[in-house]
Amino acid sequence: MTDPGLSMTDPELSAIMSERRQLINVAYRLLGSLADAEDVVQETYARWYAMSPQAQRAIASPGAWLTRVASRICLDLLRSARARRERYVGEWVPEPLPDRTEWLDGGRDAGSADPADRVTLDESVSMAFLVVLESMTPAERVAFVLHDVFRYSFAEVGEVVGRTPAACRQLATSARRRIRASRAPATVTPAARRADVVRDFRRAWEAKDLDALVRLLDPDATAVGDGGGLVSAALQPVEGGERIARYFVDLAVRAPVMEVLERTVNGQPGLVVQQDGVTVSVLAFEVAGDRIRHVWAVRNPEKLRPWTTG
Repeated sequence: MTDPGLSMTDPELSAIMSERRQLINVAYRLLGSLADAEDVVQETYARWYAMSPQAQRAIASPGAWLTRVASRICLDLLRSARARRERYVGEWVPEPLPDRTEWLDGGRDAGSADPADRVTLDESVSMAFLVVLESMTPAERVAFVLHDVFRYSFAEVGEVVGRTPAACRQLATSARRRIRASRAPATVTPAARRADVVRDFRRAWEAKDLDALVRLLDPDATAVGDGGGLVSAALQPVEGGERIARYFVDLAVRAPVMEVLERTVNGQPGLVVQQDGVTVSVLAFEVAGDRIRHVWAVRNPEKLRPWTTG
């Protein structure tokens, strides 16, 4: 069968395919899963190519059409995700990304939004941010990501979620409240300091230095592991700095041949654990001041695919 999309001229086809990175950007932030985001983008292009050439040419802004379709597919997936999460073994953590530079192109002109509401693309891909997005309703998440992160108007957002622009504005406002409530009261920790804290954590962990780990962890810190039922991981969050420190020391004792590498995880300083050259865990951190507030350890091998291929 001839692909109807192939009847387009090379420049037109190139323009359509150039939207792929933008679509991945949007879908990953909406779903927290790179694998699911790639599936959404594939389905979006399949719907585009299923149209006749005449129907394709009638679309004034193919890029906007693709984003709208991808976002609607994501919304449907988010609505069904809660039932899937109930069947998930243990804690669910967003899929970690190995390098932010590959995922931060695209987006609308930031000048079109109120600076007070601006969320940078760097921030919107951090693990801490994605975890908060998980607490939102599907409609809140879509409205917030499309408007506050990618600068789509509330009228455009309304076409995706099936609500009025005013209703979408309220959804985004509610989502911002969740974001503000989740943030540490301390001032933002400079990137260099965050890297130093994570490096000190690595050294203390490798040295099995319990006291040093306790000093690096906030007394009210939380550690969450995601094994997906496929590998061992704590089924419940580990609460408290001292308990977390003891947990990591125990891990180091039970896996003495592990190699801990400093890597960028979702645009932030993180760690990658390898055994025999194979990535078995990726750790993301939230640092406030000089202490670690949250640790997310992804061990589910299905979520480590970007770290083990290419």
